[in-house]
Order: sequence, then C-alpha cells, then structure tokens
Amino acid sequence: MKALILAAGLGTRLAPYTFSLPKPLFTLNNRPVLDLAIDRLLAAGCSRIFINTHHLADQIHDHVRCHPERQRLQIVHEPKILDTGGAIANLKTELAGSFFLVVNADIVHDLDLAMVIARHKKTNALATLVLHHSPAFNKITTGPDHTIKSFWSTKDNCLAFTGLQVLSPEILDHLPVDRIFSSIDLYTALCPTGRIKAFLAHNFFWQDMGTVQRYQETAQRFLAGAHFGLNPSAFNAIKIKALAGDGSDRQWFRAWYNNKSIILSDHGICLAHTDNRRQVDAFVRIGTHLRTNGVAVPEILGHDRISGQVAVQDLGSTHLADMRATLDHDDLTTLYRRVIDRLVEFSKTGIQGFDFQWACQTPTYSRQMILDLECRYFLEAFVQGYLGVDAQWQDLEPAFSHIATQARARQDDGLMHRDCQSRNIMICNQEIFFIDFQSARQGPLAYDLASLLIDPYVTLPKAVQDSLLGYCIDQLSRRPGFNSRKFKQRYAYCAVARNLQMLGAFAFLTRVKKKSGFARHIPFALAGLRQRLAKIDQDPVSPLTRLVNDL
Repeated sequence: MKALILAAGLGTRLAPYTFSLPKPLFTLNNRPVLDLAIDRLLAAGCSRIFINTHHLADQIHDHVRCHPERQRLQIVHEPKILDTGGAIANLKTELAGSFFLVVNADIVHDLDLAMVIARHKKTNALATLVLHHSPAFNKITTGPDHTIKSFWSTKDNCLAFTGLQVLSPEILDHLPVDRIFSSIDLYTALCPTGRIKAFLAHNFFWQDMGTVQRYQETAQRFLAGAHFGLNPSAFNAIKIKALAGDGSDRQWFRAWYNNKSIILSDHGICLAHTDNRRQVDAFVRIGTHLRTNGVAVPEILGHDRISGQVAVQDLGSTHLADMRATLDHDDLTTLYRRVIDRLVEFSKTGIQGFDFQWACQTPTYSRQMILDLECRYFLEAFVQGYLGVDAQWQDLEPAFSHIATQARARQDDGLMHRDCQSRNIMICNQEIFFIDFQSARQGPLAYDLASLLIDPYVTLPKAVQDSLLGYCIDQLSRRPGFNSRKFKQRYAYCAVARNLQMLGAFAFLTRVKKKSGFARHIPFALAGLRQRLAKIDQDPVSPLTRLVNDL
C-alpha cells in the first residue's frame, strides 16, 4: 500500500507564521503534524509514503532525512506548485498498480484508515472520500448508496471532506498530465459516473489545522489530553474555558475532564528566536528548576514550544490580592509573613544551580536594565506618552543613574522574581505559590520585597509595610554577614525603581494595550512614588523629585 501526503501548500491561513515555518512542521505536544500523519499511514499498512513539497521545502527535506522511518519516505519536490490533483498526477507512475491513500498534511485525526481501505476495496469506486459532520466545512451531499452527488451544496444536510481518501489505480487514467488542477474538480467531473464514494465517519477526532485559532485549540486539546491520559477520540470531551487575563499578552485557560483540571498558559505561536519563544523556554526551564529544588511554584505538566502552550498544575482561583478583603489586620499580617518566608526561599534556594542562560531578558538585575526597563519606561510610557509632559532624558539622567547605582548594590543577591506582586502569588489549600516567574534572574531580594509591599492591587497601610519590612530584616539577620542598614538603604531605592516600573507599565497597558482597568491604579502609584522619593538622598534625585511633585 502506498500513500501521498500533500505538504506543498503555502499555509496562507497561518500567515505570517508560515513565512518561516512550513505548516507540516507545526507541532502538537512537541510532535510535528507531519509525523502524526506518517504514523497513521504506517498503522494502516503503508509501505511507501510520498510527501510532496514546495513552500520552505528544505525544512521538510531536512526533517524527513532524520525521521526514524526515512527508508519508507520519499520527497517529491514541486518547483512549481501543482495543486492537489496535479500532485497525484505527478506521481502517476509511482502510484500505478494498486490502491493508494492521499491525505492532507494539515489535518489531525485518529480514524482507523484500514477500515476505509477495506470499504473501498469492496466497491467499484474510483475514489472513496472520508466525510463527517463539521459545520464550518459542510458542503458535500451524498446519495443513499454513499455516492457523492455534489461538492458545492448549500443544503442543511451536507457533510465535510476530511482530507482523507483512498483511490483506485484506475483513477490515474482520468488525470490530465502536466496540468495544475484540484482533485475536487476532477471528482466533481466524475460524480455522474457514481464511482466517487463517501465513507461516513463518526465518533472520531478530527481537526483542520489551517488557521491560528484552530491550531491553538488543537494544541491545547493535545496537551491536556496527554496529561489526562486520553486517546484522541476523547479529546472533544475535554472542556476548556478562558480565564481572566493579566497585563501580559498571554491568555489563560482551565481545561478539565471528569474531576481533573489543569491550567493552560497560551503564549501565542512561538517561532525560533522570538520573544515569546524565549518566554516559554524560560517559564519551563525556570519553573522545572524551582519545583525540583522545593520552591513553592506550580508543577509544569507539559508544554509545546511552537504553539506556545504550557500546562501547569491548577492551583484554583485565589490570589493573595483576594485575601485583602477577607482577613483582619492580624491575620493579614500573619499571611504576609508566611509569604515573605517563601520569598526568602525563592531567592536563596532558587539561585542554587540556576543557569543564567535560562533568563529570557537579562541574566541579572543590571544597572543598564534599571535604566532601560524601569527609568526610561517610566519617562517614555508614563510621563511623555500617558501624561504628554515634555520631560527630557538628559535632564533626569543623573537622578536615574543614582537610583540605578544604589538599587544595584549586590548585598542581598539571590534569584529575583521581578514581578512579585499579589496577583502573582496564589493560595491553594492554605499553601503559598509563586506564579509568572519566567522573568526571574539574579537580583536583589529587596526588589521583590518592595514589589510585594508597595503593591497597588492590595494597598497595605504604611504601618503594615514597615512592620513586614522589619520582619524580613529580622529573618535575614540570622544569616552570617547580613547588614540590616545596607538592606534598608537598598530596599528604599529598589522601591523607587519598582514604582517607576509600575507607572510605566500601567500607562503602557492603558494607552497602548487598551486595558483600561489598570488606569485606576495610577493615582495610588504616583502618590507612592512621591513618598518614596522623599525618603532617599535628595541631592542626586532632586530633578526627578521636582518633576514627580509637579505631575
């Protein structure tokens, strides 16, 4: 038995991602869809599989050369794309003499193709096309004897072509030579003969991978299904619900089957050397490292690098921010002390064995990072972009330089979360977990502590902030060489740097990303910046203090 996988298409519905990666090499659970098609054909008894190529053919050729079943695979390159019918005609000599299968490379399924072959052999059909009910694609009408009547009907009782078909060698006599044509056009012309048949498939998994949305949805089901231990035929029974988003471009989903659930983090399609690929890799590598070392983060259950899907342990829906309204002063303080204990573990344990190459931005909390991603972010996104104030970098650079130098003093370096605010801390079964750790890098515990205590989503009273700062210092004082005075000084500058970053982020998310809910936090964050600037050395930062007081 021979087969042809149609893999030459341009993948226009998946553009621009298919400009650099051919659609057959998009992955599901880290396996290219081309390999999934090959698996199905081999299971059906195919001993020779042809793969036509055109768009980004070299990538497919390289992949096939490394395939464990490469001896059964043969590339057929089309310098000029021949369309589906022309691709079959191009292999007229190789396919002659026996029944053969033709499948599209951009569909995934779990149908037993041997059943289709057996049905086809019992008829006098030239072609047997696998049809099913799929509202987005239903166009084909059939007769009572499973004869296909029309491919372009608008009636309600139509069915859809799955891209799976068995052909008899006799059909090769009907193929025009040296022409670009669609196989559907050929079948339409042959419908009056009654020899274009349908195999009606039910209760199986099938998905077209042609669009971004369908690819992402399929990737989610494959990732969740693998964790739940399901065969593809049960994937449609997985329920997936979108969750409320945050300030990033990621999307979050909860997937559940029976009484099991996981969280899916969708980073978007991640091609090589892109920011979201670096974020996915950082999330998986850092999260695995932290979990292995006993740090309180959710377990990473699986991921797919190209679709950008990451499956993590479901910790429920309670964030630290949600606890503010439910606890009295003493209980809230007790909870925050526990968070600080876990934060110290994150910093001190997390840095052990940490590979700086895992970081998706800068490997350390460097002086230049503070200047670019906090000070300049504040000036350009908030002061200039959001408020429209004509303030210039050169006038404020000495103040920013002083802040960066003081915040970067190395006295308490460990692993820095970088966004350790209450929405990135979850409470599950009374245990504390840190999430969104993909920006972790070497840096000061003082910065993460400042992120936690000046968090605008919770607005801890000043007295509580001071009490918790004192608690953290008491805990750290038990460590050899700890200097509480230097820690307090660094904390003050880290709090200013974090405050600058917050205002830049709130302004950017409001003005550029159109996420209006962040605007309400700006007044509190601006008031906090005024207070924190007043607590540091005024001579070096006086231009910035004057600007902030005038805003």
